[in-house]
Amino acid sequence: MRKMAFKESLTVEFKSDRKKLPDEILVEAVVAFANTDGGEIYLGVEDGGEITGLHQDHADPLTLSAFISNRTVPPISTRTEVLEYAKPVLKISVPRSATIVATSSGKMLRRRLKADGTPENVPMYPYEITSRLSSLSLLDLSAQPLPNADYDDLDVVERERLRNSIRAYKGDQGLLSLADDELDKALRLVTTVDGKLVPTMAGLLLIGRAERIQELIPTAEASIQILEGTSVVVNESFTQPLLRAFEQINTYVAARNRETEMEMGLFRISIPDIDKRAFREALVNAFSHRDYSMLGRVIVRLEDEGLTISNPGGFIEGISIDSLLDAEPHGRNPALADALKRIGLAERTGRGIDRIFEGSLQFGRLLPDYSASNERTVKLFIPKGRPDQEFIKMVSEEQKRIGRSLPIHSLLVLNTLKQIHRATIEDISMQTNIDGTKIKVTLGNLIDSGLVEAIGTGKAKTYILSSKVYKRSDNTVGYVRAKYIDAIRFEELVLTLAREQGSVTRKDVMELLHLSSDQAYRVLRKMVDDNRLKLRGKGKNSRYVIKGT
Repeated sequence: MRKMAFKESLTVEFKSDRKKLPDEILVEAVVAFANTDGGEIYLGVEDGGEITGLHQDHADPLTLSAFISNRTVPPISTRTEVLEYAKPVLKISVPRSATIVATSSGKMLRRRLKADGTPENVPMYPYEITSRLSSLSLLDLSAQPLPNADYDDLDVVERERLRNSIRAYKGDQGLLSLADDELDKALRLVTTVDGKLVPTMAGLLLIGRAERIQELIPTAEASIQILEGTSVVVNESFTQPLLRAFEQINTYVAARNRETEMEMGLFRISIPDIDKRAFREALVNAFSHRDYSMLGRVIVRLEDEGLTISNPGGFIEGISIDSLLDAEPHGRNPALADALKRIGLAERTGRGIDRIFEGSLQFGRLLPDYSASNERTVKLFIPKGRPDQEFIKMVSEEQKRIGRSLPIHSLLVLNTLKQIHRATIEDISMQTNIDGTKIKVTLGNLIDSGLVEAIGTGKAKTYILSSKVYKRSDNTVGYVRAKYIDAIRFEELVLTLAREQGSVTRKDVMELLHLSSDQAYRVLRKMVDDNRLKLRGKGKNSRYVIKGT
């Protein structure tokens, strides 16, 4: 019996239809897909992938699609298609919904993976509904009044800490002249319910009494772990107002954030293991974007290799690892995030992620890494590592010349060329996840500034750091290698192909080296002039053989 070439996953499900799949089960499966990541349901396939075919009642894809729309709330528009295998299979493509979807009978489901890696559809519980709406930016949990909370649950000491933070971090100075209740309203720390001021989740998190936070928001826990080799130096967990938690975590990390000194002309600059602004932005992001409807802690772990910060709740809708630097800034808890910006703790533009990357890029270190993140956790790793002093000088001198910081895309491109020496636009795009058009503009600016050089034309055009950059670091050998290595490598590849085939044509060289017709001709002409190849034939029949064969 023929089987499908792939297996079930979070976005793929097989459904047997030999005895006609009950309508209710099919609709529930569609709802579960819509409430997760979308995907495809293959009707007429057994769990093991064996193709057993459709029941006659499901043979009309348009009728089935209309039926699904009528049995879901809000209606789900699916795309249905009959696949012609040995026996017909109906493919039902389900989009990811931008809201919560239920069956017409009121069931809400989602998909998940079991311990053995196989998928299943399970009920969506109330706290998961809140989490889902929050990730879709349809609900700001941090702006909601807390049941059973009272205005007296806000701590006057923590409010004074907030005012001091505004002064220290150069936040919105206009807030300092406000009375306590007006300050709370301005930052959305309270809202009015039945004529009384009631703390919002953001308010209790920021300036609430610790015992009331523990009681009313039990998920608001944080942990700091510091390891030296395999020895645990610090391991503390606590539930505190966020500003106090920031200070406590920062104190622990600052005490072990070693700095090295570097001379730049008449000045000395200190370079920390972990950039302080990047650390602050990463910590603020973890607290302001975490999912407070989920159990779990914000965990800060400092090790010999670097700093890890993780928080419950995956990336929200529209954000992925590949789109971090270009996605429009929006968060899971807008009221809390806005308060932190106005206090001065967070980047006011909402581009704190730029600061996190800049903290590594400006010192020529490896990039921050979000690859360990998943649908339930965001995990950031900021590597330590020896700073690249020549790279630091290059960036510093260019920023001094233009009178401002280099854009994050420029730093990413320069860092990529430092790492791989020579790259096409496509290479840089793959390394940085930046759109090719933006890379072209960035490269143009860097060429104008004398930091980058272009080599070749058309599809074969590549980019390297300029001779000025290499000479600054007394690495002329590196510049020559980066600029001219391809010319040598091209000829060796052509010779290898000529040996394998007995001869090569201009078309062969174009395909082999991704060159234009004129570029391929110049390579072959030079090899003939150098007595490495010999031309045989003319016109369309011309070909090149190794000299002496």
